[in-house]
Amino acid sequence: MAIQISHPFMSVVLEALRRGIKFTDHAFQVMYSAERMITVDEVVEAVCDGDIIEDYPDDPRGHSCLILGFTRQRRPIHIVCAPKDEFLVIVTAYEPTLNKWAPNFRVRRKT
Repeated sequence: MAIQISHPFMSVVLEALRRGIKFTDHAFQVMYSAERMITVDEVVEAVCDGDIIEDYPDDPRGHSCLILGFTRQRRPIHIVCAPKDEFLVIVTAYEPTLNKWAPNFRVRRKT
């Protein structure tokens, strides 16, 4: 299965993922909260299936992005990640909700 890359930075993200993956404490807290229960495998699936919907080139932690991806069960997941030389850092991962996101989960609702 070939991965289609729609954003130039996505190839950098996927290459970092091939080298390894690290999760911040915050990411684990959000992922493992009772209402979310997102697994590490689901995050990897979503990154591999995903598209960059927001790019943060000036993030003080280093270039990062927000990815929308789907698990094998078609569960939508947003992942904020930052590629490093040795691995991909997962800053947070959550299931987007319709009260904050448009139905396609790609555009934030205006508050």
